[in-house]
Amino acid sequence: MSEVAAQYEAFPYPERDPAEERTRLITGSPSHPLEIDHFLFAGKRDWSRPLRALFAGGGTGDGLIQLAQLMAWAGRPAEITYIDLSRASRKIAEERARIRGLTGIEFVTGSLLEAAARGPFDYVDCCGVLHHLDDPQAGFDALSAALAAEGGIGLMVYAPYGRSGVYPLQEAFGTLFDGLAPEARLVEAKRIVAGLPSGHPFRLNPHLGDHERSDAGFYDLLLHSQDRPFSIGELDAALGMAGLDMVGVTQPALYDPARLLPEGVRLPEGLSPIARMALGERLRGTIRTHVAYAVKAGRGVQALARPTDLSLVPHLKGVEGPALARAVAAKGQVRMGQGVVKVFEPLEKSAAPLIGAIDGRRTLAEIARRAGLDPIGFGARWAPVHRALGDWGLMLYARPFRG
Repeated sequence: MSEVAAQYEAFPYPERDPAEERTRLITGSPSHPLEIDHFLFAGKRDWSRPLRALFAGGGTGDGLIQLAQLMAWAGRPAEITYIDLSRASRKIAEERARIRGLTGIEFVTGSLLEAAARGPFDYVDCCGVLHHLDDPQAGFDALSAALAAEGGIGLMVYAPYGRSGVYPLQEAFGTLFDGLAPEARLVEAKRIVAGLPSGHPFRLNPHLGDHERSDAGFYDLLLHSQDRPFSIGELDAALGMAGLDMVGVTQPALYDPARLLPEGVRLPEGLSPIARMALGERLRGTIRTHVAYAVKAGRGVQALARPTDLSLVPHLKGVEGPALARAVAAKGQVRMGQGVVKVFEPLEKSAAPLIGAIDGRRTLAEIARRAGLDPIGFGARWAPVHRALGDWGLMLYARPFRG
């Protein structure tokens, strides 16, 4: 058994107690249906059609359970395949699904490199897996081969700069603990981390917390034997080599260098979109993961929902519309958390009624009429709303989801 396989048998990740499915649903990115529609189907997917989905390296099942449960609650048809090498992880994912009464899921123990044989799929999730493969590019290629021509992928890979301090420790522990069983590695590594010098980059990085939440989190962060992070430029290149276009990231504001420059400092002319994002990643320096969506090459532009299409329906994600509208009316800003940092995005108080009109049913055209605005006037008023909410992943454009 490889070191990676042994790790996930000993410490299934992320650590989950299936009994907690009775009291809460974990949601996030990728694989929320609203995100899938927004990034892969231009906000216009016909949800009455069954969604064929694959969770490639599904782990203990967070993304799987999220998508399956939200589809079930909405009365939308789905055929879902889960595949993972770890039997221990699969057992947890299966039990979570059983407790929720979720059906229509095929559980497979195996490699995502064999996914194409089970496709094609309308949607493929691969969260936190590609950076742990012997050959990550083979993983990108396999996902592309499993994808239907009009489908898309939601993925997460680790990023280098926000994980400052992690990789020197991984290398050191690999040398120190070669040949030890996973359980023994964990005990010894915890002792070393407890005594790290105060100036060690890992101690100085406030954006890391997995090692404090669970043994599985500690092991995955600091003891992983195979962990290759991707800059945003490297991710874009790997997708391109697999015949895929990156449609976008879930929080484009994080990668916008213009938001990080003081007055008077201008961006160089002629930067490509990915070069701008790469510059933003380096300037921000705290991005730990890239969460992105991709489609077959040539479909990237048409796959993304655009706020200029007034037939689309905006949805708020992770925030309550009335409360947000009241906050904007009172303070003229949107306040949100970004890791340990609080972000304050300015927004005119006059935008509050537009935000208050977002209910997941009204189209942009209907919101415009409600506000007494013609398309041109609405476009001018809506652009700052999209910048403040959409660019931070708080607003998505998608068909009404519930049946």
